[in-house]
Amino acid sequence: MKPYLALAVTVPALLIAASGTAAVTRGWVLPMNRRHIRNPRLYCWGQLLTAFALCWQVFAGLGIDDPGTRLWGTLAGGALLVAGLVVMVAGQFSGRLRQPGGAAR
Repeated sequence: MKPYLALAVTVPALLIAASGTAAVTRGWVLPMNRRHIRNPRLYCWGQLLTAFALCWQVFAGLGIDDPGTRLWGTLAGGALLVAGLVVMVAGQFSGRLRQPGGAAR
């Protein structure tokens, strides 16, 4: 993996992690996602898992020299990425309905 590609993956991963951290600590979700998310805590844990998976793939692509280990590292990162996306989708479908003001019914 080239360093410019690593930078192009790491910066969005850090932004996703910042959004997930804000949702964990304050329950704050980006305004464009508020209407769709019913369980902000579950959604944010999915964001954090997704950000970790992206950073893990960068580490496996750049930091590991053995081709076999690099393959399994990126495969594990891909599995974590899919798991994070599944958790994010579960946060959209599970939980209570939210009122337009942000409070749960």
